Amino acid sequence: MIDRASPEGAIAEAAERCSNWGRWGPDDRLGTLNHLDEAKRREAAGLIRRGASWSLSLRFDVDGPQRGWRRRTNPVHTMLDTGTDAALGNQGFPHGIGGADDVIAMPLQCSTQWDGLGHIFDHGKAWNGRPAERVVTSDGDLVTGIEHLAPHVAGRGVLLDVGRVVGGGELADGFAITEEHLTATAEEHGVAIGRGDIVLVRTGQLARARDGWGEYAGGPAPGLSFGTAGWLHRTEIAAIATDTWGFEVRPNEFDDAFQPLHQVAIPNIGLLIGEMWDLDALAADCAADGVHEFWLTAAPLPITGAVGSPVNPIAVK
Repeated sequence: MIDRASPEGAIAEAAERCSNWGRWGPDDRLGTLNHLDEAKRREAAGLIRRGASWSLSLRFDVDGPQRGWRRRTNPVHTMLDTGTDAALGNQGFPHGIGGADDVIAMPLQCSTQWDGLGHIFDHGKAWNGRPAERVVTSDGDLVTGIEHLAPHVAGRGVLLDVGRVVGGGELADGFAITEEHLTATAEEHGVAIGRGDIVLVRTGQLARARDGWGEYAGGPAPGLSFGTAGWLHRTEIAAIATDTWGFEVRPNEFDDAFQPLHQVAIPNIGLLIGEMWDLDALAADCAADGVHEFWLTAAPLPITGAVGSPVNPIAVK
């Protein structure tokens, strides 16, 4: 039972109980991605049977979900060279060759993305107990920049369609997904969750946000309950992603707290968290063929010192 009036004590208790500090040595930069090793990848490669693939990313454009919270905006895409420039001979290239070029400006967490290990702190401590002020400065994440994760995020993906199993398609905003919901969904799908897995949790919220983003970015949402911290730690999963903006249930389950599960999961467990993943088409296929495990590759862009990264996850069955 969660005591809504006592977030400080609950967060401290969960952080201590679920801590992975020192587990992989004092210099670790990978967190729970250490669970995803070469043997697990070899096993996961055998899941490809049909060769069917899905992109699990939203589009990166000005029609995205962002509303300006903490200066997060949607991407701004600008052309530097165009076909018009080429046709008018303004590019100065020889032999009739022309081309187009473009640039994009955007927050790294404006659409489908990973939260890096330097994204959240707990009482001034970053992942592995390091002082936050020595990890992330104005020069970026000097220790656990997301570039270190880029080679590692590929392996067995497992979809837990909680929206379909528990909610009949979609979960209501504010619905807290418990460990029992996750376990029941896995049993319904006939899959086991374990070490090195990349778990995708579909709530169904994105399905109803497609007709108008509304408060999708930052507003009420279904999501993981704070009580799932132990499950996230105990299962030894490598990473987890959801189809919602904030991964955990919103409003949060305490009277005065902001993203308390993030506060435990990222700096203490060392867990890689993905948000705003588009799981609907994959979920429909999984429901049709009854197979909820697949090869998944979801490498972040190796942006030096970044605490988050856009990603285009590819699931292959």
